[in-house]
Amino acid sequence: MNSNSTSLNRLFNPSGWLLFGFLSFVLIIIVLTFVSTAQILPFLFATLASGSLGYLVVPILQRIKASQIIQEDGPQSHLKKAGTPTMGGIFFIPTAVIVGLILGGFTPEVIAVALVTLGYGFIGWVDDWQILRKKTNLGLTPKQKLVLQIGFAILFCVWMYFSQPTSITNINLPFNLILPLGFFFWVVASFVLVAESNATNLTDGVDGLAGGTSAIAFLGLGILAGENHPDLLAFCLAVSGGCLGFVLHNRNKASVFMGDTGSLALGAGLAAVGILSQNLWGLFIISLLFFVESLSVIAQVAYYKATKDADGKGKRLLKMAPIHHHLELSGWTETQIVGVFYVINTVLILWVINH
Repeated sequence: MNSNSTSLNRLFNPSGWLLFGFLSFVLIIIVLTFVSTAQILPFLFATLASGSLGYLVVPILQRIKASQIIQEDGPQSHLKKAGTPTMGGIFFIPTAVIVGLILGGFTPEVIAVALVTLGYGFIGWVDDWQILRKKTNLGLTPKQKLVLQIGFAILFCVWMYFSQPTSITNINLPFNLILPLGFFFWVVASFVLVAESNATNLTDGVDGLAGGTSAIAFLGLGILAGENHPDLLAFCLAVSGGCLGFVLHNRNKASVFMGDTGSLALGAGLAAVGILSQNLWGLFIISLLFFVESLSVIAQVAYYKATKDADGKGKRLLKMAPIHHHLELSGWTETQIVGVFYVINTVLILWVINH
């Protein structure tokens, strides 16, 4: 009985290592099932390179005291994370992009997606660096960040306008339906890039959460895109592997956080591949968890404003937003949240791949 009880406890309250093993197993099984043997090299190379590089970079980040500034209004359990280095995106994002570029054949599409990923990663790096330099939680202002995000989105759309066929403005929907958006497509594309990068950023709040769910999402999107864009498949496999290598160091208890350097880059990379491969519907399903995280923040703010009393104080819809913090304050452990999110994201990509 004691042995069974211990096993159940580990299953329902897994360790960081167990979650890393589960994530690795899921990714490898999906890769072996849906990707040919000749195409798996980007995933393997990026995983090994990112994981190995972390052992060199993380101690450097610790030495230069690139420590995460923990918000005092966040979950109190996170205060113990003070001193953990951030900006981990500087080692796994470039690694994944380089592997993706090389094994993706340096096609114009892969180069464009890589530049978008690095561009948003640069925005995140500036934000992270400003936070570290000022020793506060204030980096770029929301307006500055938004202007830069929109700027890179417009550049990507301009490139697509001159390089892609006019059919790029058609949105493929379920049941073989096609939605021709025409000029409005460029507005939608820009919005998706900005929204996806911010949604991934909001998801980065629990050890292993953003890195693991992004690894699953990139793998699913790459398989969708791979039928017509094997170069984008290679890129997505590389980023998925890069994320897995990063989670080796970011699993609970994390020795490094990705920071905005990583989270903004991942969201932008997902959006760019989804837009370019004409898989916006698939991207939406694959990114549903990121969407829910964003929606929880929007709902929290809207409800608070709508219920303000004469003293200017409103009510909260959730205990804390995004929703993973609500779950934490409701008694869930970090690893339980991450485990459930991994399972949900895996189910989502398998559903999309098979439909």
